[in-house]
Amino acid sequence: MTHYVSKPVNEHGLVAWSTEENKVWHDLVARQLDLVQGRACKEYLRGLELLDLPLDRAPQLPEINQVLLRETGWQVEPVPALINFDRFFDLLANRRFPVATFLRTREEFDYLQEPDFFHEIFGHCAMLTNPDFAEFTRTYGRLGCLANSKQRVYLARLYWFTVEFGLVEQQGETKIYGGGILSSPGETLYALDDERPLRQAFNIDTVLRTPYRIDIMQPTYFVLDDIRQLYELGQQDLSRCVARAMAAGLLPPLFEPKDMTHA
Repeated sequence: MTHYVSKPVNEHGLVAWSTEENKVWHDLVARQLDLVQGRACKEYLRGLELLDLPLDRAPQLPEINQVLLRETGWQVEPVPALINFDRFFDLLANRRFPVATFLRTREEFDYLQEPDFFHEIFGHCAMLTNPDFAEFTRTYGRLGCLANSKQRVYLARLYWFTVEFGLVEQQGETKIYGGGILSSPGETLYALDDERPLRQAFNIDTVLRTPYRIDIMQPTYFVLDDIRQLYELGQQDLSRCVARAMAAGLLPPLFEPKDMTHA
């Protein structure tokens, strides 16, 4: 459940952002731009250049769509604050990335569990300008459309540890491509600079079996050799990988149950 409600989109695809919302957007982007330089992967930084996001106001969906359509054939789709899995997978399968048209309040400026407009646009859309990442995301959506509810639980881990919280090796350094990290100032620093999390080479069988929680800093990150690895992953028989992971069962979690923590 969420207490946020997406703002309406008019017939031209425009959102009437308020003065305060434009200020929140400015402050979020200004803070995060400094952090992602030198930490984000080259594909993300190139995508940011292509998007040329405004600082003084929240961008409009047609502005984002113009760039995505030209680069990879993708579009962003305005959605309510929360959508069901059927619609989520269907949108991705058809090169439509769901974007909730609400911005966090000042009270939740540093963190909120719901994916807001800043998270979706600043965190994810830059990577959707990259053909390998975009095609992997589309393949993921198509796979999800065909999966049953139990298979989707395992597929969720693949999305979590790639699209949301993925790392990649580039020129001997670990960089970030996951939108959940790149839209979070705390996790941007934690994912690369902190000694506590485990950073391990990406392995599809391990990823599908690794539990996660959405309300804590991640205890584990998986590191790709190259962004191209995502495209190659999408060419595998991922349904067979899911079946193998389901037969093997989950790995032990590296975190306490939610009711035992104060996160």
